[in-house]
Amino acid sequence: MELTVAEENYLKAIYHLSDAGKKSVSTNDLAAEMKNKPASVSDMLRRLGEKEVIEYRKYYGLQITEAGKRLALQTIRKHRLWEVFLVEKLNFAWDEVHEVAEQLEHIHSPLLIQRLDAYLNFPKFDPHGDPIPDEFGDVRSRPRVELAEMEINQTGQIVAVKDSSAAFLRYLDKVGAYIGARIKILDKVEFDGSLEILVDQKKNLFMSKEVAGNILVLQS
Repeated sequence: MELTVAEENYLKAIYHLSDAGKKSVSTNDLAAEMKNKPASVSDMLRRLGEKEVIEYRKYYGLQITEAGKRLALQTIRKHRLWEVFLVEKLNFAWDEVHEVAEQLEHIHSPLLIQRLDAYLNFPKFDPHGDPIPDEFGDVRSRPRVELAEMEINQTGQIVAVKDSSAAFLRYLDKVGAYIGARIKILDKVEFDGSLEILVDQKKNLFMSKEVAGNILVLQS
């Protein structure tokens, strides 16, 4: 089954909002995510329901079906592989790739994606640290904590970001916090939860709780 570009975008949003299908999604939340009017969303839900990729009951929200999950994961897989390609092969910065990958993810060619995956040597994570589903829809996860939750003297490695907006990624570039950086918590301010962090054993950073809450760390 092939979906339209708009249907794929909605289904991907539903997948993310539902926490990979673990909970139902309200039409208002979906409308806010898609920056659209509830009436337009209702029409799209009818179309997706007819294709049996979601189940929707008025007043009870909507659930993504198993078929819907598979299609959403295919789109997510393509998006994240294209992001890797753009960064590693075309020298895009990590804050430049999202919008381009949003367009490329809708190319319907399984063979192209298989060869792209092989060409990139089967990457497991995209430039923002998000896991790339394999061709069967399996997603490799790893234990991660928010940097803001860590305590003094704890150490780890930055492995992902929760906020992938261009502004946030440019800020991280500016301060020198990047995927793969080794960090140690030197101080944590009781008043506001801000942190002093040692990066790669050579650079001290002062970081707000809000920023630290959008950085994910694999603790060591």
